Amino acid sequence: MSKPYERLIVLDFETAWGRAVKLGFSCQTNEEYLRDPRFKAWGLCWKDYGDPLPATWVRGKDIADWAKDIDWSKTAIIAQNALFDVSILAWIYGHHPAFIFDTLSMGRAVRGVEAGNSLKKMAEDFGLPDKGHGLASSENYLDELPFHVEQELADYCRHDVFLCEEIFKRLVDGYPASELRLIDMTLKMYTQPRLVLDQALLFQAIEEERTIREELLARLNVDDATLASNPKFADLLVSLGCVVPYKKSKTTGKQTLALAKNDALFQALLHGANEDVRLLCEARLRVKSTTERTRAQRFLDISNRGPLPVPLAYYGAGTGRWTASKGSAINMQNLKRASEEKRSLLREAIMAPEGHVVVAGDLSQIEPRVLAWLSDYEDLLNIFRSGEDAYAQFGSQMFNIPGMTKKSHPDLRQSAKSALLGAGYGLGWASFASQLLTGFLGAPPVRYDMEFAKKLGVTKEFVEKFLSWDDNVTKLEEIPHTCTTKELLIHAAASKKIIDIYRATAHPVVSFWEMCGNLLESALYGGKEFRYKCLIFRKGEIELPNGMKLLYPDLRTEKDEKGRSQYVYGPDATKLYPGKITNNVTQGVARIVMTDGMLRVSKRYPVVGSVHDEAWEIVPEAEAEAATKWVWEQMVMEPKYMPGIPLNAEVGYHRRYGLAKG
Repeated sequence: MSKPYERLIVLDFETAWGRAVKLGFSCQTNEEYLRDPRFKAWGLCWKDYGDPLPATWVRGKDIADWAKDIDWSKTAIIAQNALFDVSILAWIYGHHPAFIFDTLSMGRAVRGVEAGNSLKKMAEDFGLPDKGHGLASSENYLDELPFHVEQELADYCRHDVFLCEEIFKRLVDGYPASELRLIDMTLKMYTQPRLVLDQALLFQAIEEERTIREELLARLNVDDATLASNPKFADLLVSLGCVVPYKKSKTTGKQTLALAKNDALFQALLHGANEDVRLLCEARLRVKSTTERTRAQRFLDISNRGPLPVPLAYYGAGTGRWTASKGSAINMQNLKRASEEKRSLLREAIMAPEGHVVVAGDLSQIEPRVLAWLSDYEDLLNIFRSGEDAYAQFGSQMFNIPGMTKKSHPDLRQSAKSALLGAGYGLGWASFASQLLTGFLGAPPVRYDMEFAKKLGVTKEFVEKFLSWDDNVTKLEEIPHTCTTKELLIHAAASKKIIDIYRATAHPVVSFWEMCGNLLESALYGGKEFRYKCLIFRKGEIELPNGMKLLYPDLRTEKDEKGRSQYVYGPDATKLYPGKITNNVTQGVARIVMTDGMLRVSKRYPVVGSVHDEAWEIVPEAEAEAATKWVWEQMVMEPKYMPGIPLNAEVGYHRRYGLAKG
């Protein structure tokens, strides 16, 4: 990586957390805490990277003068949890470093998300001196520190800088330059916020949610307490002639009410034919789940303090995907999308600054495309190359219906879509059937009926053969449902038929699963290195095309509850099997394709946010049309490590993020 800086310093701030506790704002988010006028920095320690001398302590009252003497346009920073330290430097003192290195982010990627990547834990694991407990003595002071307490705090901070530098040295060796740029990009989404929020629209979102909720409660003649209580809500269901759903508790093994949002039985009631029950379930969700109204309020509160910092955790998932940053209290990864019936006011409230637009672009069907390329599934790759409706064309192949369209066969197309997005990872019929009842991959819940089963070719003989396997009967009995036994059987048989048809159609993918199963035994467990396309399988890890790795620490075999041998890894004995390996490598490679495109885009326009396979850029309004075309070109550029993969993207622009793609 060509260095976008000339000087590199290691930095650590010490702030008045004790003051925070005493003043009652210790439970604030990072953004609230740093933008609170009561915020106070006791001081900081810094040193030039590689300088053998200890770090220098700068007292709080001297930080502004110290910072003014540094040319930040040519200076990079190393910090542990740099989001915090760089936010202070930027928001309190008005300085933006040229580049940001973060040992916390690097630790998650190199050591694993679950390894524990605090400064204390990494110091222990790398055999460095203990972090110490120097913060305790400063916790009871509000305005000024006695000299001896400040000296103790300075020594503690100086030691933290030493540990951070030593940990960085151990992590940076061999770390891909592109990934370091992604860390910098991610942190600047937060520390250099550019998006603004529409307060009027946020007020409208809060008011709409309140009005809908209150009208619903009045219509049903119930109150919050009744809806929030499991026993009272169950009594309401009984009064409407509804069978109260139960499930087996995973912790106690006993029967318990299945009334949570993610319970398949509750979802069945929520989307059932009984309107009174549906309204009651909707009202319960509005009382129990405060996500939308609290998020709208949080956005509104942030708008009073400044632009919107986008809080994402780099390498929050083991496959490299971003997740919501812990402690941010706003998950930008699950903002509700607009539908034909309802606008997404929160998405629309996120805006580019005056004179600019948000260009939003996401890679189309990136994971199925990557899986097709990895498995040499040429028929599917050709479908993607055609640029036509991939789900309808795949459905034509699956169900042998030439010329299928979304209009001509909406149900079969949706089934083909579900199979393409889910069954490619070895999904079994029982999981598929269960997820359909809950809502597969965010889609509305579906229960296949007799008419649809006949379309698939489900015959009496097929059902009899299905029931002749004891394992199928056992799995059938374990599926949570609110329908009759006959209806569940029809749904399960149709689900099994779809999975069978998918596997018969997508035989290259099935072969890829088999290869992953063999490599699980010979490479990941056995230690024999094996190269396949852009992947390298070796003991306990799979190296991705950019040098990052999927990690399976302490991979071992254990017996399951039926006495069968299975592979597990990590302290929680996470199961590993061919379908999961397929999912991991597909998602990991797809993420790199996505982020490579983002890095190309960032050379011209600042990337200010990302949701799944979508990136947002801020572009001058006058350049919107040209920028949209250019962003598309960067996103669909064929990766050198995946020759021949057909990529496509949907890109649009608007001042309001929620309207950027129409």
